[in-house]
Amino acid sequence: MRILEHAKRYAADLHAADLHWLAFLLTGRREPSVEIAVETVTSQDYASPQFSTWMEAWARRIVIAKALSAIRGELQASAQRTKSKRMNGPALPAVDWALDQGTSKVELERALLAIDVFPRVALVLSVFEGVPVPDAAVLLDADPGVVKKARVLGLRELTSNLAKLQGWTSTASKPHVVHNETQHA
Repeated sequence: MRILEHAKRYAADLHAADLHWLAFLLTGRREPSVEIAVETVTSQDYASPQFSTWMEAWARRIVIAKALSAIRGELQASAQRTKSKRMNGPALPAVDWALDQGTSKVELERALLAIDVFPRVALVLSVFEGVPVPDAAVLLDADPGVVKKARVLGLRELTSNLAKLQGWTSTASKPHVVHNETQHA
């Protein structure tokens, strides 16, 4: 019986840490993200194992809503910057570049947090959380076209940031040519 209780507590701790990281990637700030995660976890009742998966998914939605609410002003200002940005963002590594298997969570976090808030949030929501662009547009109170553009800009910058963390420089190789969505976003 003690092992089962310990396993449940460990799972809850992992869930709380995951919610904190999600809130932190969205807000870019430690303190509010801790508060958001703690509030969300403490408001949930995990007594019913039948609803645990549903509750975890619901908790992620709550964290997203609270995090976006906490940075609403920043998001609007960043969305305006994103609208006026050109699609030719940072240079990208060559086509044969691959992310190092040993890339840590801290390196990924650093690369994401270096991105302006609106493209970062669009990227986290649409790519990492799997939120469809129309739904992300509603959450971000933005035009779906701007969300698509932000996602592309965010992906370009994330790729460039991760490559730089691995020692790549834009003069090390010819930039990768991005087709399709980037050109039409």
